[in-house]
Amino acid sequence: MEQATENIGTAGSVSTRKIVHIDMDAFYASVEMLDRPEYRGKPLIVGGQPGSRSVVCTASYEARKFGVRSAMSTTYAARLCPQGIFVPPRFERYKEISSAVRKIFERYTDQIEPLSLDEAYLDVTNHPTMFATKIAQEIRHAVAKELGLTCSAGVGPNKLIAKIASDMNKPNGLTVVQPHQIREFMEKMPLRKIHGVGPATDKRLDDAGYKLCSDLWKVDPGVLESVLGSWGCWIWRAAQGIDDRPVVTTWDRRSYGREDTLSADELDTKALEAKIDQLSHMVAKSLIRSKRSGRTITLKIKYSNFQSITRSRSVSVETQDADLIASVCKDLLQNKTEAGARPVRLVGVSVSKLANL
Repeated sequence: MEQATENIGTAGSVSTRKIVHIDMDAFYASVEMLDRPEYRGKPLIVGGQPGSRSVVCTASYEARKFGVRSAMSTTYAARLCPQGIFVPPRFERYKEISSAVRKIFERYTDQIEPLSLDEAYLDVTNHPTMFATKIAQEIRHAVAKELGLTCSAGVGPNKLIAKIASDMNKPNGLTVVQPHQIREFMEKMPLRKIHGVGPATDKRLDDAGYKLCSDLWKVDPGVLESVLGSWGCWIWRAAQGIDDRPVVTTWDRRSYGREDTLSADELDTKALEAKIDQLSHMVAKSLIRSKRSGRTITLKIKYSNFQSITRSRSVSVETQDADLIASVCKDLLQNKTEAGARPVRLVGVSVSKLANL
């Protein structure tokens, strides 16, 4: 639904901001089809090969028709879509295209908050000459003409509305929500559409009898807090389309980490220590490249039953030394986990409490 006119208000008021949310359509799969046209129109799945322990990074819309979704195991995806074409992800290529998309955004505003390689918020409240709807249209057309890809856009008076709107008319769509349309827009919206409401939260809300945003309009926020804790107040406001969050253009990274799902469940602690060595060197390399060091070292373990634990230790001074990071994690592995007694499927290493060098 494309809408060329708007009256989203004037600058200077939180309630009358002009926010554009851009979401690239099936981004990784679309880049693969761009580089290899023979994949176009076919059920393409970006991820590891079936039979491995990999998950789907993304899937083309042709594959999604069979029920294939991101984060699903590639083995299960292959059962749903036997004719699917599986290709490994190429993150450097995706970063390259993402940077080109970012340059298109910068023609209209410097108020850009990237959420990932394939989506971002733009605050265009103070654009001197153009309506937000026109900006969204021009960005979509520029991405298509210059990069050969499609994206969907949502325009609204806040981040919450703009993000939900961008998902309403995919792929290659544009949805605009005016301030006076918020109540109507949110009334029949499933609560799961609110960004941050995952399956677990959605189930807790459903168990409490809340399915649609309008189900919460007459509920005391204190009741929701008893169901969801402090998160309940945010959900109560979001269900009414209220969102005061600004577009954040700078982000102070709080940790560096790497993790890896093992090819088979592992009981041998020596093999796990070898993986820790590998991950620690990767993390150290990222710290050195970024001219950062950290004081808290964390080991993440996921057992074969998918139970995840983290164990942390702080060192006396900030470090970026791979051997020290690995040594701490190995000690945590031996003394603070059940590795060796319980099979492990995933190992992660991270460093936080960062300082600049």
